[in-house]
Amino acid sequence: MENQYKYFNRDVSWLSFNYRVLLEATDQTLPLYERIKFLAIHASNLEEFYKIRVAEHQDIIKKKKRAEEDSENSEQILSEIKTEVTRQQEEFSRIFEQMIIPELQDNKIFLYQNEQVNDFHKNFIQNYFSEEIYPFLEPVLILKDEIKYFIRDNRIYLVVRMIENKSGDFRYAIMKIPFAKVPRFVKLPVLDDNYYFMFVEDIIKANLKKIFYGFTIDCSYCVKISRDADIIIDEEKFSNNNLVETIKQKIKRRKIGDLSRFAYDYNMPKDFLAFLASAFEIPKNEMVPDSPHLNMQDLMKLPNPVGEKLVSKTRSPIRIPILDDSKKVSSVIQKQDIFLFYPYHSFNYFLRFLKEAASPDSKVESIKVTQYRVAEQSDVINTLIYAAQNGKKVTVFVELKARFDEENNLETAERMEKAGIRIIYSLSKLKVHAKVALIKEKYGLAGKQNRSYAYLSTGNFNEKTAKLYSDMSILTCNKQLTNEVGRVFDILEGNLTKYEFKHLLVTQSNLVPSLQQMIQREIKHAKQGQKAHIILKMNGLQDPAMIDELYEASKAGVEIDLIVRGICCLVPDQPYSKNIRITRIVDAYLEHARVWYFYNAGKEDLFLTSADWMKRNLYRRIETAFPVINQTIKKKIIEILNIQLKDNVKGCFIDENLNNVFKTEVGEEPIRSQKKIYTIL
Repeated sequence: MENQYKYFNRDVSWLSFNYRVLLEATDQTLPLYERIKFLAIHASNLEEFYKIRVAEHQDIIKKKKRAEEDSENSEQILSEIKTEVTRQQEEFSRIFEQMIIPELQDNKIFLYQNEQVNDFHKNFIQNYFSEEIYPFLEPVLILKDEIKYFIRDNRIYLVVRMIENKSGDFRYAIMKIPFAKVPRFVKLPVLDDNYYFMFVEDIIKANLKKIFYGFTIDCSYCVKISRDADIIIDEEKFSNNNLVETIKQKIKRRKIGDLSRFAYDYNMPKDFLAFLASAFEIPKNEMVPDSPHLNMQDLMKLPNPVGEKLVSKTRSPIRIPILDDSKKVSSVIQKQDIFLFYPYHSFNYFLRFLKEAASPDSKVESIKVTQYRVAEQSDVINTLIYAAQNGKKVTVFVELKARFDEENNLETAERMEKAGIRIIYSLSKLKVHAKVALIKEKYGLAGKQNRSYAYLSTGNFNEKTAKLYSDMSILTCNKQLTNEVGRVFDILEGNLTKYEFKHLLVTQSNLVPSLQQMIQREIKHAKQGQKAHIILKMNGLQDPAMIDELYEASKAGVEIDLIVRGICCLVPDQPYSKNIRITRIVDAYLEHARVWYFYNAGKEDLFLTSADWMKRNLYRRIETAFPVINQTIKKKIIEILNIQLKDNVKGCFIDENLNNVFKTEVGEEPIRSQKKIYTIL
């Protein structure tokens, strides 16, 4: 019997999330540069989306990698994507032009955009062009059918249409904007206490006559190309090839991948666009209209000459007195589990614990860590190197297939290896996404008694993202957990082939069956007339099999609350999903923690995890979920979940049409969960 359940397309669903990010730029309660930041994030997100997701659909169509049905489906999805992206780009431009620019001017900040500049600045602009920009320009005539010009990925180019003075014929040229040599936003002299900036491409446009002698400039516009950036490893040949060298070669080829988007200024005349499409052999469906100024993720670099009043105040991390008052973090963990919730708490507590373990005076004999995405010049990596230098046995599992972090992971792995750290690289056909560490020490007579500490987290060992991403972690000595974390590392090291876990939930073993059992248990309780409730917080919900489980639970009367930041393929407000509510929260911190709650007749089972309910997480990765055993910590996390469900400031519902529906109840107390959580912690 054909499945009658509905599912949102994952890519169209993701665009709904990115639109929610864009909406933050309209929130006038936020400082101006915070709103500008969200414009930049929207643009950056979209760039990666085209490099990976759109590129995959285009690859299916071009190479017919899969069935004909898949190819037709990809064509339909790309059509929907283009329609929605065009709509969002128009909204982006409206917000920037009609809201952001006027508010910048209200704060005495003027950003010239193609308009006539003040006479006071003309000489400066001309001199700046001649001295700082002109030496680095390399204009090239576009000679259709004669010379193939390669357009580099994610670089802004200026295309120029000119009229040759002698013949009167149109000529076309292209040149790359030299961002490596000049800033995107050029600071102009202050005038009447007003601050002035100008896009560097607009300075070039204003001086085109100096570049193209013998021509009359007709018009000029910015364009850019996004290329397929996915790195695909032939897993069948994995064991026979040098993975490190393969990854290095793939990284180099990323810059010359197939075209996935040709973005152009939507003001460009159709005949100009048609010429470019023909000259560069760009399919019509890969041409996407965009704003006059491309790569708007660069708005992150827009100077703020006014200062603090235009940015959000950074809250100081909440102190944990029991750790502050103790000489050693390890002595506290021996007595109780420690809950760390970033960025509300400082990542420095974990770093302090790791440095204690690395010390030559510590009883620690071994440290094992998984590495997925680490910060550049990472304190975590430096501490692990320090531990190895002090005679500790350090093992790091490095996932080389962490998209866009492959190069950094390679560099840090090679540095660690030189320092004597044992490095284990990616597993065949699986990506290791678990965020766990295990520290073992010896103490007592002749070292016969061993104590282990485990660090289990929803986020990466990354001190930089820990200031921006909201993640939950637990430090514990609980043997039930430390023994099984040790078993996870045995699997990664190839020392264990039979996967048996009683407390941890681990993919490729018991995670999916355990989730199904817990959902079925709630269904059973609901059918018996008992309270049945599931709360699931995650970044993405896509796997149809697990969505079906939730649909079945809803039909049985189980109350289900989902807090899903990004992709959500479950369709609410259907007869089979009437008991399911989907909340999305977008605020200053990126909601990154994954939390699973099952009421279980009042016993309240709670898990923290690295896993989303995406096919890739559940079936093609090593992920861990760990139970929250400490009752005080469990109570606190459940309180946090309930606060997030009540968020009516930054929280919104997702409706059956993928709309972000804000929770606006007249007279209701405003609850902004990230502020509220800071208060209760």
